Amino acid sequence: MGALMPPSLELDMNIYPRQFLEPMPPTLSETPSYPDNNNLILMEEEKTIAMELAMSATDEVAKMCRTNEPLWVRNNETGKEVLNLDEHSRMFHWPLNLKQRSSEFRTEASRDSSVVIMNSITLVDAFVDANKWMELFPSIVARAKCVQVISQGVSGTNGCLQLMYAELHVLSPLVPTREAYFLRYCQQQNVEDETYWAIVDFPLDGFHNSLQTSFPLYKRRPSGCLIQDMPNGYSRVTWVEHAEIEEKPIHQIFSHFVHSGMAFGANRWLAVLERQCERIASLMATNIPDIGVIPSPEARKNLMRLSQRMIRTFCVNISSCSGQVWTAVPDSSDDTVRITTRKVSEAGQPNGLILCAVSTTWLPYPHHHVFDLLRDERRRAQLEVLSNGNALHEVAHIANGSHPGNCISLLRINVASNSSQHVDLMLQESCTDKSGSLVVYSTVDVDSVQLAMSGEDPSCIPLLPLGFFITPMELMNDGGCKDEANGHNITTGSLLTVGLQVLASTIPSAKINLSSIAAINNHLCTTVQQISSALSSNCIGYCNDGDNGKEK
Repeated sequence: MGALMPPSLELDMNIYPRQFLEPMPPTLSETPSYPDNNNLILMEEEKTIAMELAMSATDEVAKMCRTNEPLWVRNNETGKEVLNLDEHSRMFHWPLNLKQRSSEFRTEASRDSSVVIMNSITLVDAFVDANKWMELFPSIVARAKCVQVISQGVSGTNGCLQLMYAELHVLSPLVPTREAYFLRYCQQQNVEDETYWAIVDFPLDGFHNSLQTSFPLYKRRPSGCLIQDMPNGYSRVTWVEHAEIEEKPIHQIFSHFVHSGMAFGANRWLAVLERQCERIASLMATNIPDIGVIPSPEARKNLMRLSQRMIRTFCVNISSCSGQVWTAVPDSSDDTVRITTRKVSEAGQPNGLILCAVSTTWLPYPHHHVFDLLRDERRRAQLEVLSNGNALHEVAHIANGSHPGNCISLLRINVASNSSQHVDLMLQESCTDKSGSLVVYSTVDVDSVQLAMSGEDPSCIPLLPLGFFITPMELMNDGGCKDEANGHNITTGSLLTVGLQVLASTIPSAKINLSSIAAINNHLCTTVQQISSALSSNCIGYCNDGDNGKEK
């Protein structure tokens, strides 16, 4: 169990296939019921109309992906493309009579393009399978299901049309979840001697107008992506997001993040897709070098799947999805602390009453500085509140991306009570992309780790993950104007969301007491204070370095 050097990950895509080898099942131990819209089924006569709309929507999304000015106008200050709504209305006439845009709704539209490490067939397969789609976007898609298959298509993909349900979330209870029923169409097309796949979502307008919803109304306009194969198993993906969202107040700390389109825009979808494709490539790899105490490639794969469940559980449990009710803590200075409880009696999480607390704090530091502090077990051990003064020692390391911060670690917690019969371990995954970073961890015992690596079903291993979601906030122009969203005169910064979970009682029906709430709130506040202090003490080393924020 000596110190391990992180192995490098060569992303030469000729070495291994990029595909899901088997269906990925839902990974949550506790699955809330879906909204009661059982009558939401398209009749036979409606299916024909739906297929015609699918063709029209595909044409619209393809043109939105390929057309530049005057449809998309680049903002010289931010460098981002802005949809010209008047030009869009002139170019596209939706076949059904949609209501005119109302002041109650805000339009969001964005476009982005990127090259990802996955071939088009595998990507398409992930989009038409609701479970795989959730696994591909754990930090965006909280829940999803296929309500009705309207057309099977050829081989289950080309020409496939499905009625879908999804909940889209940001990892904080302060941002309302977006709930949508929509139709998803998949078609392979040939344009100008180029073959590509189109994945197109379009609304149910005209079919059903009385959907029950627990969240602000979210109207998904024709959106989606074009996927084109490139050499060596890569794909070029061009993504368009277009929606109308009911104008509801959002906590000011997240207002810029949401209103700027950073929260649900094409840029974030593509950034997460790039990252997840790298992770899946690593999952399928067979040529990874020495990986510490992990005995085999199959054990490595099983540990990665366990970590994936940990990430997904954390993401769902700290957001407002599934109708989770959060309560504000009155003593919170910025009014950003929220708490909730849930009863767990199924395998996968500790059984009993779980108390969860989440807070978000503005930090005047670039998000990669915050990420580097929290992902490094040697530096995080300096934070007394997170380590209880115990040193963390890495005994296994799985690199699963080109960035050194994209990895899974198995950490030994060096405490006095450790013996040859009892060793405390921590499973941690850190991941980063241009849209944000995650550091998630959970204590596990040696027997559970051995069970997972031996190939046994790991779904019964109880995980109660804690962690951090770090969002970059490049808010200011060069003139240093005041940031209206967060009240700071600063050119760069980040939002740090901390999510803590504790087993308040082993009895699911137990009642929470005020002392438990006070204790977890105090722990949360102390955590944020210690992180801020650690970043402040390192600021001189960061800020005096002119080489893009490398620490001295």
